[in-house]
Amino acid sequence: MVAYKCFKCEKKVLSNNLEKRFVCPFCGSKIFYKPRTKIKKIKAE
Repeated sequence: MVAYKCFKCEKKVLSNNLEKRFVCPFCGSKIFYKPRTKIKKIKAE
């Protein structure tokens, strides 16, 4: 299950909610993005 974020209202929208219509259920926007996961940096010794 992929989680997208609405560009306008910044709320999380699950991919299950976007199967029929690719519209934000909260504000009606049609622009989404996938938030990046945080990358942990490790120093080499």
